[in-house]
Amino acid sequence: MAKKKAVNKRTSTSKPKSPAKKKVAPQSSKRSPASLQSELKKIDREIVKLVNKRCSMTIKQIKSDPEPRKAMFDPKSDEELRETIEKLNASGPMTNNAIRGVFRQVLSSARRKIHPQRVAYLGPAYSYTHLAALERFGEGADMVPVNTIGAVFEEVNRGNTEFGVVPIENSTDGRVVDTLDMFTRLPLRICGEVLIAVHHNLLARCDRSEITEIYSKPQALSQCREWLSKNMPQAHLHEVTSTSTAAQLAATKPGAAAVASHQASVEYDLQIIVEGIEDNANNVTRFAVIGEEVCEPTGKDRTAILVQIAHKAGSLADTLQIFKKNKVNLTWIESFPLRGEEPGYLFFIDFEGHIQEPHIKRTVSELEKRVVRLEAMGSYPRSGILE
Repeated sequence: MAKKKAVNKRTSTSKPKSPAKKKVAPQSSKRSPASLQSELKKIDREIVKLVNKRCSMTIKQIKSDPEPRKAMFDPKSDEELRETIEKLNASGPMTNNAIRGVFRQVLSSARRKIHPQRVAYLGPAYSYTHLAALERFGEGADMVPVNTIGAVFEEVNRGNTEFGVVPIENSTDGRVVDTLDMFTRLPLRICGEVLIAVHHNLLARCDRSEITEIYSKPQALSQCREWLSKNMPQAHLHEVTSTSTAAQLAATKPGAAAVASHQASVEYDLQIIVEGIEDNANNVTRFAVIGEEVCEPTGKDRTAILVQIAHKAGSLADTLQIFKKNKVNLTWIESFPLRGEEPGYLFFIDFEGHIQEPHIKRTVSELEKRVVRLEAMGSYPRSGILE
């Protein structure tokens, strides 16, 4: 009989196996439409509550000022707010232009509750000057469109409006002659500026191949001269008083197109055939806010003066030497021949600094002793470029 092999039984030292864990399905990061809609409604309530609170606080702030009417126009505060909200909005996704628009309407609504501001501008609606006026004063202001730059000055001078907005300088075309000429005629001051990056578009209600005429104001056509010559040689160019007038014609005239803003395309129901047709990608227009307000120093100001110098050799060089001596940075100088039979020129001069600063006071005082005539046209905060 065969012997059975002995089996050595060893005691196991390993731990008993734990029961297998059930696999848990990962939770979905997606939220249901109902949950998102509920969250949006909650946010909407908070937004409405906060913007109304901001409006109410702005009203209280203005009314608490010793001079409430003066506090209604505060370029320094507006510029500081613009810089602040653009820093706060660094991560988006809203654009600075969009978020700035929200605050602009809040401030404009608050100011209207106290006193509606009347503003004359070179119209009609949705011209670039109108857009500059809206940028500065918001839709709460009473906007008064007029047909010429001269009429803007007249409205302010007669007291029909508190302020006016006019183009004064373009980075492509230089000075706006009609504006500078009116400063020599009427005793109005510059109390603010708006710098807008101007992007021109070709607008129409027909295909590009069907365009036979293109309308716009002279400055806009000039700023797109190369593009139009190269890309639309078959079209006849026509100058009109404003880009908005051009858009109106493009909306009603067969085969007509306009060089105008994106906002004009929306207002007059036009297609953007080609966008961004300006020859200079950095095309900026500076608009002057005219009125009788006196702006306090901000540390980032610009001053404008009008001077007549003696009509003899070396007079201009001697005048400019005063600015160099006092370390004043000139930003712009333009000349105009005197009216009538008197020979000589008027000079429109812009420079950095405020009329209340000691070195600017000293500069102006020295100029008054040397020139034939000097008129201070205002000191005001420098503006950043707005898209």
